[in-house]
Amino acid sequence: MAERLVKLPDVGEGIAEAELVEWHVKVGDIVREDAPLGAVMTDKATVEIPSPADGEVTWLAGKVGDVLAIGSDFVRLKVSGAAEPSRRTKPVPSQAAATSALATDDASRATLAPAVEPASLPVQADKPLASPAVRLRAREAGIELRRVRGSGPAGRITHDDLDAYLARAPGGTTEKRYETKTAVEDIKIVGLRRRIAEKMSIAASRIPHISYIEEVDVTALEDLRTKLNAKKRPERARLTLLPFLMRAMVQAIAQQPNLNAHFDDANGIVHQYGGVHIGIATQTDGGLMVPVVRHVETRDLWNCAAEMTRLAEAARAGIATREELTGSTITISSLGAIGGLATTPIINHPEVAIIGVNKIAIRPHWDGAAFVPRKMMNLSSSFDHRVIDGFEAAQFVQRIKALLETPALIFIDD
Repeated sequence: MAERLVKLPDVGEGIAEAELVEWHVKVGDIVREDAPLGAVMTDKATVEIPSPADGEVTWLAGKVGDVLAIGSDFVRLKVSGAAEPSRRTKPVPSQAAATSALATDDASRATLAPAVEPASLPVQADKPLASPAVRLRAREAGIELRRVRGSGPAGRITHDDLDAYLARAPGGTTEKRYETKTAVEDIKIVGLRRRIAEKMSIAASRIPHISYIEEVDVTALEDLRTKLNAKKRPERARLTLLPFLMRAMVQAIAQQPNLNAHFDDANGIVHQYGGVHIGIATQTDGGLMVPVVRHVETRDLWNCAAEMTRLAEAARAGIATREELTGSTITISSLGAIGGLATTPIINHPEVAIIGVNKIAIRPHWDGAAFVPRKMMNLSSSFDHRVIDGFEAAQFVQRIKALLETPALIFIDD
């Protein structure tokens, strides 16, 4: 038998390190050639590392969340010229080891405690360990503690053990009760979730935010959107509110180009962009991602809708490229139907503005003579107060509001 060393390869992005986000194997596993060994993340791209040969896993580089250098040892395999069996070998912990683990970790005890089987449990020879409160409760319920298996240290019987016994006992009580839950689960923040946390921390700590919330009457826009969607054309994507907002932002940015910018605070430079590259905050199973619709100034409503849908699907499927997830110059944050009345979105650093979309609701609106029902929506926007004054922020949102409330203006180049 020989040892085969698997190095962490260069995944082609010119980076020096990658974060370990998942192991597909463990020490002792038998793997086949090309089977995935684990996955690493660079920026927002996750890459699986395949096995170069059949063999047995003898060593792993670290645990999930560790940052590994490109070219460092990743996995060690025991290989031979003969074909390896397709089975997996799994080490079985001894009873003593299991008991030790249960006695040292309360959270593990809640998960690993063996199931109580009242009809088949042996009677303990020694006096069971239990607190006075547990003994009193057992006595009142007519439970013989010698038949209850304890999950606490040294086999101590807890209230959770009594609950499990009562739930499984034939003819046991069906009375519903409020249960005290003491388990604590430690969840390490890794992968995309950690990248999001780091980015949000930078944005919140370095950018003095100013928020501006405005109510918008979108009744006419919603009527127009419904009519446009009713004209079935297979080559055209279905329109939501966001393509209208994107086109309105393009026109507002033409009047205030300093909103379409990055602020390099380390050097005191504002990079103002001619192209409007709008990031669309998108919720995925792994966390929040921001795919970018590039050069919105060149796109019509349906092209905006199609590209936005394509990018959102790629992000949720985990196949969006690095280029599709970077380079935005201003961002839209929308929670759709659950968008609430108002939000305080955090700016997508190093941008200087973010537009937040809240849910549409029918509200009474005074038209000068009477209250009438209108479809209303709030825009909740945040701006970098170091380079954007409050007046500029209000002016920008008011321009967008005017375009959305009179949607015909969106189709007129001013």
